[in-house]
Amino acid sequence: MSKLGKVVLAYSGGLDTSCILKWLVDKGYEVIAFIADVGQNEDLQAAKEKALKVGASKVYVEDLKREFVTDFIFPAIKANAIYEGRYLLGTSLARPVIAKKQMEIAEKEKAEYVSHGATGKGNDQVRFELTYFALNPKIKVISPWKDPEFLAKFHGRPDLINYAKEKGIPIKATLDKPYSTDANLMHISYESGILEDPMTAPTEDMFEWTKSPKEAPDRETSIEIHFKDGIPVKVVNKEDGTTKTEPLELFLYLNKLGAENGIGRIDIVENRFVGIKSRGVYETPGATILRAAHMDIEAIAMDREVLRLRDMLAPKFSELVYNGFWFSPEMSFLMAAIDESQDVVDGVVYLSLYKGNVILKGRKSPSSLYDQDLSSMNIAGGFNQQDSIGFIKVNAIRLMAHHAIMQKMKGKNKK
Repeated sequence: MSKLGKVVLAYSGGLDTSCILKWLVDKGYEVIAFIADVGQNEDLQAAKEKALKVGASKVYVEDLKREFVTDFIFPAIKANAIYEGRYLLGTSLARPVIAKKQMEIAEKEKAEYVSHGATGKGNDQVRFELTYFALNPKIKVISPWKDPEFLAKFHGRPDLINYAKEKGIPIKATLDKPYSTDANLMHISYESGILEDPMTAPTEDMFEWTKSPKEAPDRETSIEIHFKDGIPVKVVNKEDGTTKTEPLELFLYLNKLGAENGIGRIDIVENRFVGIKSRGVYETPGATILRAAHMDIEAIAMDREVLRLRDMLAPKFSELVYNGFWFSPEMSFLMAAIDESQDVVDGVVYLSLYKGNVILKGRKSPSSLYDQDLSSMNIAGGFNQQDSIGFIKVNAIRLMAHHAIMQKMKGKNKK
């Protein structure tokens, strides 16, 4: 029996969590490692063996990929979620699905503690811990990067690397190339190291997923995406007939097509929740395609005022995801409103992928509000153009009143 009790550690197999696992074991905790498979395309069996070697008493490897797509990515697509106008929230969306499963394991194992490897400067600490407390207010959290004893021993990645060598922990990171990556089936992120200088451009060999748009095929890839209630339900490749309908397969296929065509790269400086600006480089191919297609089908199927209201909610939704409030009353409220807005978002979007671009070609919907005759410049289509005279006069009343006031003010100023 351990002296201090059980702790379930969110374990990646990387430098930070491997050192944390060993540090917790040496302090006297029984550590149960939890490895979440969110599509990071790594050898999870090797990570499991590594955790046992470092000192974990047990290791859970949980496949969360389908849940990640259906319960987190697709709802974000329905909301057109994008943080600060550019970031598609790949890491932000993965954290609550991971932390949710971690809490389920803690309950099953009757563990008093949970732990993670997020730093005290970043967003992930907030995302993990807010989820922990939302799901079990009584849980105790060990956050090493906010622990005085841990901070006294480890000032940064060089100290971790030296500790790993001292303890015989196998690692990939080196002092020469210490920038970090985080991958899941939605995106890959790159930060730290040379990328901390916002003037240092990423080198082409850094990108692990997408082709450079320069190296992408010199031909368009034509596809169609079918939506039902705002959710993608089918993708068809018009070039070779490939069709995907199962949610996870559909999303992974869009990732493949997007990566081949150089789609989804961004290099940004963003505002962390804790108030620090950070620079990140991201590859998000599939979600980039889906967001463009979803916005297009909404444009033809959604009522104008409902669309405007939903667009007002989208920035708040994105902020809540980024800041870690997935499991919150305000998110439940927003999700209900967004779900209601999507009841008529059905149809097909036709698009092509070409050298980093998502090009919209056409769209159709059984719920279409677009009336070709009504909008035509060539036929009357049931719209009396003389009605616009009164429409314009009514809308001009306040403008004319404002003009009159401004003229009076000019007269007073002259005197």
